[in-house]
Amino acid sequence: MRDLNPSHDAQPASPRRPIWHAALPWLALAALLIVPPCISTQSWLVAWLAQTAAMIVFALSYNLLLGGAGLLSFGHAASSGIGALIAAQLFNRVGVPLPLLPLMGGLGGALFGALYGLVATRRSGTAFAMITLGIGELVAAAAWTLPDWFGGEAGVAIDRTAGIAVPGLTFGPAREAYALIALWCALAVIAMYRLSRTPFMRLANAVRDNPVRAAAIGCFPRRVRYEVVVWSSFFAGIAGTLGLINVELVSTESVGMLRSGSVLIATVIGGSGVFFGPVAGAVVLTFFSVVVASTTRAWLLYLGLFFVVVVVGAPDGIAGWMRRQTARIARDGWRVCLPWFACRIASACMWSLAVVLCVQWAYAQRFGTEESGGRFATIGPLWLMASVLCLAAIGWLSMRVAARIDGKLDVETRAEVSE
Repeated sequence: MRDLNPSHDAQPASPRRPIWHAALPWLALAALLIVPPCISTQSWLVAWLAQTAAMIVFALSYNLLLGGAGLLSFGHAASSGIGALIAAQLFNRVGVPLPLLPLMGGLGGALFGALYGLVATRRSGTAFAMITLGIGELVAAAAWTLPDWFGGEAGVAIDRTAGIAVPGLTFGPAREAYALIALWCALAVIAMYRLSRTPFMRLANAVRDNPVRAAAIGCFPRRVRYEVVVWSSFFAGIAGTLGLINVELVSTESVGMLRSGSVLIATVIGGSGVFFGPVAGAVVLTFFSVVVASTTRAWLLYLGLFFVVVVVGAPDGIAGWMRRQTARIARDGWRVCLPWFACRIASACMWSLAVVLCVQWAYAQRFGTEESGGRFATIGPLWLMASVLCLAAIGWLSMRVAARIDGKLDVETRAEVSE
């Protein structure tokens, strides 16, 4: 498969680019947040959308560090958790109106970012990652040693129907709470999009690419990194507070390494080189953690396999892969690309079915009827092996056909260029 230069993502859009290309991600995000609750009243759907909205803000805030300034952080959950904790304490003790609570959480996260950024931004690269890892572990340890502030094992709970009343709204029903979460998600996404287009973030991109050259033109790389950390922590605090509004609880797990790892996985899966890449990664991550987890206990294994496939097959993430395929279709046309896409999809489906069959059979053998796929335990080893080999063979043949089509297109493209 032919790859385009990933650096093209950082270039401004061509004036001839159709307007709907730029509007399509926004329309897709609006449809995700608005349409499902309007056509279904299932409680699990509203819960999944609320988690997805919070994770979208969390992943985009992380991408300000990773994609914007090139800072790999292993302790980003600390900013989110501290922001949510400060918001919970203010709500319980002062009675802040619930619609303003995410702003309070954002300010709390920014305050924490301003403190740890003084130490962490002294270095970049691997040193920054290790410093944030240490700070994150310190916060996680403090969560257990300061139960009066962090709430201990029970965490800090809120009652979202309490506080200053809002006319016509109680926020008791899950749909009312989700409406508030979706509104703040949209506002945060718009704010981060505008921030990513400012000269300041362009300067952060320059520090990411070549800090020595950026310093030569009068920029202070450490100051730029520090401001990016503060902004990122601000939006992470908003994300943590959105999760607080959803479940009415902030626990010690909110500042743990597991949550920091999850936002890193979501950002890498979606792609850090495109603004809406982390949005796609957040949707995929919450799909695995809610929908797939409700079906099988092997969801973490599936998530890990999917993460490895994305990193190996599309290092620029889902959004980068989609951008390359869009460019491919614009160049060669739908009719030429359709056979290639059909073969690739068929290959991916066959390999996925083979993996799912093996994993579910193994889990069914281990857990029996406790596993939702316990019926797989009745499949004999010979039938399992035959089915997996058949699916793998079809997947391999489809992949070979797609490779031949791709090679033929390469030859035709080179011939057109030479002419």
